[in-house]
Amino acid sequence: MLVLGVGNLLLRDDGVGLELLRLLADSGVKDESVELLDGGTQGLALLPRLEGRRCLLVLDAVARGEAPGTVHVLDDPPVGGSGPVPAPHGGNTDDLLNAARLIGTLPPHVCVVGVEPAVVRTGLELSPDVHNALPAALAAARSALDRLVYAAAPPVAM
Repeated sequence: MLVLGVGNLLLRDDGVGLELLRLLADSGVKDESVELLDGGTQGLALLPRLEGRRCLLVLDAVARGEAPGTVHVLDDPPVGGSGPVPAPHGGNTDDLLNAARLIGTLPPHVCVVGVEPAVVRTGLELSPDVHNALPAALAAARSALDRLVYAAAPPVAM
């Protein structure tokens, strides 16, 4: 299973996925089948990292027109409609998931956990709305991770 944090730390709220990844790592992920990966601004270069995975949890800024700081949990998001922030580095989560689906490497279980951004422009700190949403977003990410680890577990023989 892969937990992928994406975003740009130099564009304020666009970096929320990377901050969530750091918080998740700091809180301790005990399952050795889970890999945490800082995907930063790599975009489609991350495609090979999805190959052979049963589950994928993406942590990202997700713009869906809600109030800034709204936590979104998108289970098996439809490609073309998940709404991650358009990335100035040339790719976003939607592009990555769409490309993986097209080439047949999209994991069977995908979840995107993100926070509605308030500010996506040059700067290093998260906006107050997004910063205040971090505890709820971390709880949502941990819950999604637990669901995905369960979904990826091999069936128990009777």
